[in-house]
Amino acid sequence: MNKTDSKITYAPPLVIEFIRYFGRFVSKILWRIEFHGTENIPQDLPKGLLVVANHQSYFDPFWLCFPIHRKFRFMAWDQALEWFIVGKCIRFLGAFPVSLKGKGARKAMVESIRSLRDGATLIIFPEGTREFSDGKMLPFKPGAVRIAMEAGVPILPVSILGANKVWAQDIKIPRPRKVKLIYHPIFEIPTIPEGIEANQFAEELTEKLKKIIESKF
Repeated sequence: MNKTDSKITYAPPLVIEFIRYFGRFVSKILWRIEFHGTENIPQDLPKGLLVVANHQSYFDPFWLCFPIHRKFRFMAWDQALEWFIVGKCIRFLGAFPVSLKGKGARKAMVESIRSLRDGATLIIFPEGTREFSDGKMLPFKPGAVRIAMEAGVPILPVSILGANKVWAQDIKIPRPRKVKLIYHPIFEIPTIPEGIEANQFAEELTEKLKKIIESKF
């Protein structure tokens, strides 16, 4: 049995709850964080859920998770998983490696689909990297939609605002600024119309998702 066929393990619920409450407490103080539209989060969805958001800071994955009471998995830069202590911690919390070298992207996609089919909540940033401090969204890649199509799961779009002034690409040290997260209604993946290729359809849906997330800027 290879590694991708092994049983998925998740961090203990007590550990997740501690991180959730502690992180939310700190974020309220330092970034006056606000969560809107949390009624749109399907907490009891029996199948997997893909969370798609714009990416403004290193804190985004944690902030996105605070109001979501489900089991998680994360994509993480493969080199970060090799960092002393940090690598072990994020792997313990459900991270798996993604690399654009060789077959790394394909392996990450396979692991993503496997996680979603196991009922996990997976967070993906289609921009692929953090935005700059001007807050302008970068182009969205269609990989997230393709994963949702393959796994047969819905997408929860989220807009992150203000974090571009906290820890964007061109900001070296995190700053205390107000941050707001807006959870949009669930985006269901429709059936591919006849005569349209899957790649083209994924690109069209990706643009729709981007417009939903941009609508709050």
